[in-house]
Amino acid sequence: MLTTALIFWPLAATLILLALDAPLAKGWALAASLVELLLTIIVVVQFEPAAGNQFVVNYPWVASLGISFYAGIDGISLLLVLLTTLLTPLIVLSSFKNSYDKPVSFYSLILFMEAALVGVFVALDGFLFYIFWEMALIPIYFICLRWGGVNRGAVTLKFFIYTLAGSLVMLVGLIYLYFQTPGQHSFAAEALYAAGQALPASTQGLIFWAMFLAFAIKMPIFPFHTWQPDTYNTAPTQGTMLLSGIMLKMGIFGVIRWLLPVVPQGVNEWASTAIILSVIGIVYASCLAIVQKDLKRLIAYSSTAHVGLIAAGLFTLNKIGMQGAMIQMVSHGIVIVGLFYIIDIIFSRTSTQEIASLGGIRSAAPLLTTVFVVVMLGSVALPLTSGFVGEFLLINAVFQYNHVVGALAGLTMILGAVYMLRSFQQTMLGETNTRTRNFIDLGTNEKIVLYPIVVLIIIIGIYPAPLLKISEAAVDSLWNVIANYQAVNQ
Repeated sequence: MLTTALIFWPLAATLILLALDAPLAKGWALAASLVELLLTIIVVVQFEPAAGNQFVVNYPWVASLGISFYAGIDGISLLLVLLTTLLTPLIVLSSFKNSYDKPVSFYSLILFMEAALVGVFVALDGFLFYIFWEMALIPIYFICLRWGGVNRGAVTLKFFIYTLAGSLVMLVGLIYLYFQTPGQHSFAAEALYAAGQALPASTQGLIFWAMFLAFAIKMPIFPFHTWQPDTYNTAPTQGTMLLSGIMLKMGIFGVIRWLLPVVPQGVNEWASTAIILSVIGIVYASCLAIVQKDLKRLIAYSSTAHVGLIAAGLFTLNKIGMQGAMIQMVSHGIVIVGLFYIIDIIFSRTSTQEIASLGGIRSAAPLLTTVFVVVMLGSVALPLTSGFVGEFLLINAVFQYNHVVGALAGLTMILGAVYMLRSFQQTMLGETNTRTRNFIDLGTNEKIVLYPIVVLIIIIGIYPAPLLKISEAAVDSLWNVIANYQAVNQ
């Protein structure tokens, strides 16, 4: 019942919102997203980390084709549902200082996207997963197209084509697996797992690429990342937050739920290639971030580098790397939303994102500067911040896989410190200018958004055990599937 409520409450709230007047839109969107967060907290309180999938619903949908509304929550999906429902109210609240035309449509799309994202993370039927996967693309496409910046038409079309092409290839892989299930074919996760694991190594390799392509585009990792910087820069801030804070986690989650346990031999064969691509992306994106002159594009490339490390750690097939990926997904979502909101505040005060045009903000806005320091340190993985926990586990896993590759992956921390500290120095320190001299410090609404982010960065960095405990049993189960399959087939 709770799983069903988590999916359908935002959809119901969307329909209600469409019937409201424009002045009520933002308030209702915030209230609805807070109700969704409350439902998630109830799930967290009742959740048993060692019990596997819980709150399961399984209703026949298209019974003749073996398609069911089959969903449930384990430790892996719970962390991502929690991240989604935690960030959505903050994203909605961050928009209150802006005036959007057609606010009913804008906030309806955000709530609709929240429902689709939760659906992706709880789906246990391959076809249902694909439906929610595509549903999540629709609202973000219209958010970027309708409320985006310059050249939004061409940029959004590129993003749409990239992600849709990857999704269609994934669908082909899922349909092939469906026809390999015995008896009356089924899209249930257990049936697809068994069918995939029974395939010969060469076929598993083909399925690996059919599905990995969709997930690599969504994350994105090199060389499938080219849609990301332009889209992040062009999208309205709330669209960028949804994309970077939550939506890219769909790709990482897809690898965890629908790739690693489905074709373990294919993963074993091609994991090294995925790691190499991920590490190339880390170094490449970090170097590009260093030379950026625009704050928003700098953070976009920073996100690519951090996600590359998550992917690299995940494909080491090391339990430490898998656990690191889980905690880092949460940390990255929190940190990246904070960074993009800080940039939005700076732009709203100065009408520019160009680093060279800023400076001296510290003198006029000490609160914003302090928040920027904490969020920045979380991004560069300073010990006792949330970023350190995940990145330490991930780099450890990659270093165990290969010392040289691990050293290259570790550059994300060094290069990250370079571009983040430089951007802080050039925007916050130094002398004020005509743009920053009368800079206004954080308002009440902005504090309500940013202070929880700061608190979470510190708390997770100091005491990550509760989050690690939630996902530990599910990660162990996933690792055992891969390890047992490798042991039998050696």
